[in-house]
Amino acid sequence: MLNEPEYNINELFAQLGLDSSDEAIDSFIETHKLAKEEKLIESSVWTDNQRMFLQEEWEKDAAWVEIIDDLNVRMHPDA
Repeated sequence: MLNEPEYNINELFAQLGLDSSDEAIDSFIETHKLAKEEKLIESSVWTDNQRMFLQEEWEKDAAWVEIIDDLNVRMHPDA
């Protein structure tokens, strides 16, 4: 039986077409902090394709959902 790959935030950023180095991810998150009421998927930081990927994976409760949730938490420091 094949095991599903374990996803991480670096792979998520690569999937989104963004620099996936640890430093670039930290910088992206620091630069794009979201207000408490702003939803991750509705943020203007994403292209339409990025937003669609995040939303589809979240709605499917796919393998990416835990990583997307972690990103959401990290981008909402005041939540």
